[in-house]
Amino acid sequence: MRADIVPGAKFPDYELTDHTRTRRHLSELQGIDPMILILSRGHFCPKDHQQHLELAAFYPKIAVSYTKIVTIATDNILEINEFRDAVGAQWTFLSDTARKVQQDLDIQEYTDPFHNPMIPHTLVLEPGLVIHKIYNGYWFWGRPSPEELRQDLREVMRKTRPDWDLSAPGLRENWEGNKTLHYPYKERK
Repeated sequence: MRADIVPGAKFPDYELTDHTRTRRHLSELQGIDPMILILSRGHFCPKDHQQHLELAAFYPKIAVSYTKIVTIATDNILEINEFRDAVGAQWTFLSDTARKVQQDLDIQEYTDPFHNPMIPHTLVLEPGLVIHKIYNGYWFWGRPSPEELRQDLREVMRKTRPDWDLSAPGLRENWEGNKTLHYPYKERK
């Protein structure tokens, strides 16, 4: 992984094609929420399937917790959609057949010249694409469990949401005023 991709740094705002053939920026997909970003080997990898099956089971909690999830793989659109459907994923998958992310982040998995995938990583991003945590998933046990993601996201929300603790000084007064600390969302999609 590139030396500047570390906790506290901003992750690049890549623009790639999603599973619906729409060009999307990571920042657009994230909005003002935390995000779990999976840099995936692809549809052919049983470890990626297992990780994504676990995330699909965890997804109802992600969906109600103001958190986004995105997968980037080097698969083409057909493979991306087959992968997404096979694991029951309800989130955005981005296709990077040109291996822009792999090359830019210096994460080519040189042990698999046939598929030429990325070394799999899972990143937990704070709002603004700020890196909170990076997991190297070359070996399956390096990938985060849903419980580890829950703990990471708890830290991110505690850090980034002023209304995390409703008993904090000033929150009640803000509630009686303009409510901006409680409702940072103009419109939820």
